[in-house]
Amino acid sequence: MDKRNGCPHAALASNATFLSAIFVVTLILVRLLYVVYCSGRPLSKRSSKPISTLIILGSGGHTAEMLNLLAVLQKDRFKPRSYVAAATDNMSLQKAQLLENSLVAEDGTKASDNTAQFMKIYRSREVGQSYITSVWTTLIALAHALWLMIKIRPEVILCNGPGTCIPLCAIAFMFKVLGIRWSSIFYVESIARVRRLSLSGLLLYKLRMADQLFVQWPKLQQQYPRAIYVGRLM
Repeated sequence: MDKRNGCPHAALASNATFLSAIFVVTLILVRLLYVVYCSGRPLSKRSSKPISTLIILGSGGHTAEMLNLLAVLQKDRFKPRSYVAAATDNMSLQKAQLLENSLVAEDGTKASDNTAQFMKIYRSREVGQSYITSVWTTLIALAHALWLMIKIRPEVILCNGPGTCIPLCAIAFMFKVLGIRWSSIFYVESIARVRRLSLSGLLLYKLRMADQLFVQWPKLQQQYPRAIYVGRLM
């Protein structure tokens, strides 16, 4: 039997597999470029219907800054609202619940009519945790973030750090590229950051995951030209 007869078929199969892989990679790259190009579209051009919104809370000063931002948010447009905080953060969600309760009281509606959700997510890395063990906790956080994003399916994500927002934003960006769900990511850098972005802000900026990144100091905007300077928000 001539073994050479099988060689052309094997070569064709190998070439077909290689070309298929190239085609898939090309499609992903084209979609990635499309997502980066289209990110940052103004919400004013969209439908006036309510926009499901995910609000990622940090802790301490981060939560205080976010709640101040929410005080001027168009509540009727950005709803239903879902709040997510780190599993080890025992205060942020309580403050968010107080805010939502005050909004219900102002509107004169029943508490049962409030559609806000309050959820927790595992941290990627705790303060002082070694980088080696953080690999495992990061994978857990990504899996948890995937489950939350499938459940919430937000159209808008508001965040201001710290690292709690990274897994959720990464999943949201992946959903954009795969065409599963388009979530606009808006990141507001902390007022404490005067010269350099935080690690969370830097990742979202460098990887172009944030549709718009806002800074509160002009020096930051000079150093990161794609950031948007909005002045002090507090």
